[in-house]
Amino acid sequence: MPFRRAPSLFHLQYSDRLVTGVAWTGAALAAAALLGLPEQGPAWLSAAAWLAMWALYLSVVNVGQTFYGFGWETLLLEAGFLAVFLGPASTTPPALVLWLFRWLLFRVEFGAGLIKLRGDRCWRDLTCLDYHHETQPLPGPLSWWFHHLPKPLHRAEVLANHATQLVVPFGLFAPQPVAGTAALVIVVTQAWLLVSGNFSWLNLITIVLAVSAMDDALLGAVLPVDLPAGLAAPAGWQQATVAALVVLVAALSVRPALNLVGRRQLMNASFDPLRLVNTYGAFGAITRVRREVVLEGTDDPLPGPGTVWKEYQFKAKPGDPRRRPRQVAPYHLRLDWLAWFAAMSSPPGHPWLLTLATRLLEGDRPTRRLLGRPDPFADRPPAAVRARLYRYRFTTPAERRQTGAWWSRELLGEYLPPLRLDRAERRR
Repeated sequence: MPFRRAPSLFHLQYSDRLVTGVAWTGAALAAAALLGLPEQGPAWLSAAAWLAMWALYLSVVNVGQTFYGFGWETLLLEAGFLAVFLGPASTTPPALVLWLFRWLLFRVEFGAGLIKLRGDRCWRDLTCLDYHHETQPLPGPLSWWFHHLPKPLHRAEVLANHATQLVVPFGLFAPQPVAGTAALVIVVTQAWLLVSGNFSWLNLITIVLAVSAMDDALLGAVLPVDLPAGLAAPAGWQQATVAALVVLVAALSVRPALNLVGRRQLMNASFDPLRLVNTYGAFGAITRVRREVVLEGTDDPLPGPGTVWKEYQFKAKPGDPRRRPRQVAPYHLRLDWLAWFAAMSSPPGHPWLLTLATRLLEGDRPTRRLLGRPDPFADRPPAAVRARLYRYRFTTPAERRQTGAWWSRELLGEYLPPLRLDRAERRR
């Protein structure tokens, strides 16, 4: 993809060392910002630090392809770009920038609400939560209990979701205390999602965005912090850049706004190469049955009916039925998420799976670190690798008391046939 369509430092040069350098540079800048180091210099230094973090992450996302194709990547980029213009802690945050944050939060919530209302029928008949806690990408430690809540409470969850995403966002543009109340409702809803599943940093960043609509009185009641006094007004050049930012965001908002009201709403799409103003949404369709791809390896070079296969475990997605679902958010396990998508369709739609099998056959250490523990082939690589497709469901309370298992699973069939290194390399 040309630079003008996907700007990235990696168009100049690409290497594993450069990727690592970009990651550590971004981490160092983030740590410096957290410690307030850029605030010790002139106002432009703080803006430069945030702009550098945004540019580095944009470079990664724009070449990340499938592994960086998640909606919260663009959400982080858009929010990070707006943060450049907030100015240092010693100056008053420009009110216009805070309004742009509210506009972003509105698109996140309202877009998600519309995609549901226009999508799966279960959102309209209030039954989606009968399935979602069990079939979501990465269930969390409490998801089993959420799944077994009474059905009337599931209906209430859906109704609350519709109200929060389709009605409440309009309150963000109202005077106080309405705007702050609307933001607080969104925070409570996001906290509910935080404890019921793993959605990377989506929920936390949405909560941070909601702060932009809260006034000092509400923030002071919720957060035990001393509100700063005597903040300086932004410098003239800062006010000029904020004005230019507003014009830019207004121009770039046309297509995302039309997308919201259009009948063919796109979900998690970018309309500009810098990903400055995007459209968002999640779970327009809900799966009723959970399928999982389970990878297995063997030492037998010629697998047959009597071959002993050992399962690979992922870090968080369901595997061993007795393993309790883990809490991993806000950390983003991209491989686990993509494995969830892979189980919904045939292998040709997910070519990365064949590359993964090849790396396991080679005993590639960085690849093995992406999987869970224990490693069934820690001493030497397997002679063959295969994948099988299972149907998973949460155990009932009675089954859990009897077996101690969180999941019950049923073999559906073969997903990838046994692959040896020579065969995997030819098909890769």
